[in-house]
This record gives sequence, structure tokens and C-alpha cells, in this order.
Amino acid sequence: MAIIVVTPPAIEPITLEEARTHIRSDSADDGTEVTQFIETARVKMEAKLRRALITQTLDIFRDSFPGLLGVIEIPRPPTQSVTSITYLDTNGDSQTLSASNYVVTTNSTPARIVPADGEQWPDTQVMVDAVTIRIVAGYGDAAADVPAPIVQGMLLAITDMYDHRGTQIIGAAASAMPITVDRVISEYKTYIPEEW
Repeated sequence: MAIIVVTPPAIEPITLEEARTHIRSDSADDGTEVTQFIETARVKMEAKLRRALITQTLDIFRDSFPGLLGVIEIPRPPTQSVTSITYLDTNGDSQTLSASNYVVTTNSTPARIVPADGEQWPDTQVMVDAVTIRIVAGYGDAAADVPAPIVQGMLLAITDMYDHRGTQIIGAAASAMPITVDRVISEYKTYIPEEW
């Protein structure tokens, strides 16, 4: 499975001013650095939670459909919509599955896609990434749509990056988040098998 960002979020969940207030910076010279910390914190948070925060368009690649009537769980919740499902048929030609052939339910986390009544998933060419599902995901278009604990976790991560900028810790994982961040965001972690 692979997930590619087609259209990234138009904004970040935290503004430069909010981040500067939290890290207690009144410097006019650290804007670029703090802006990078904000984006890094969002990307790390999305990876950690396996969620999309602000509205974005993603392509999800599968090697095949999950059997005739199988359920597809959509990674990176919350799912706002499924834009399209395309696949390579057994001849290797690209096909777009009609939206009337499947049902999307966003009432669960993760959202799910199933064949419509009387339908079944088509056969695909046997190859990597034969199926592409394009979705729109995220809590919403505005920073205020992102749950407060996730924003708080991002602020803690930004503060940690700011306080330790230029510091090299031997043997520490570069992607590790402070334990406080993990505690704040724990209830938002999504558990979706990597192989689906």
C-alpha cells in the first residue's frame, strides 16, 4: 500500500503567531525556522496518528481489490469523500469504476468502501498499484476543525524542536516525539493494518 498527497493542505493547523506565543519567541528572525517546525510537526503528527488533519487530497494505491465482496478500509481518516476509484483491467487498460458500483460509509473510523447491492469488485491486472483510490480527507478546511488535543500535541512538538534545534542526540530516533505528546494524542491514534 502507498499513499501519495495529491493536493496538500492549504493551511497549517497552527499559525506562526500561535507557535511563537507557545515557544515564547519574540524574535523577528526565526519566522522561516518556526514555519518549518509547524509543517514538520503536522507531517509527523499525521504519520503518528495515521490521520489527515486539514483537508487534503490523497491517492491510495492497492495491488488489487479485496476479493469479490470484500471491504476496503480507507486509511488516513477522517474521510470526507471518495473522488474516484480507477484500476487497470486484466488487459492493462485504465478503467474508472462508476460511483454507482460502490458504497462509501464514513460513519466508522476508518471509513469503508463496499460494492453496491448486486455488484462486485472487478478483476484487475496482476501488478503493483493496480488500483488507485482518490479521496479527500481531513477534519476540515479550517485550523479550528482540528481537535484541540492534536493541536496541543503539535505545539508541544514544535516547542521541543525549537528548544533542541541544533542539538544532536546520539542514538535517539530522529522521528521520536516527546512522551508528553504521545500522552496528549493517544486517543486519536488510528489502527489500520499496513497491509490491507
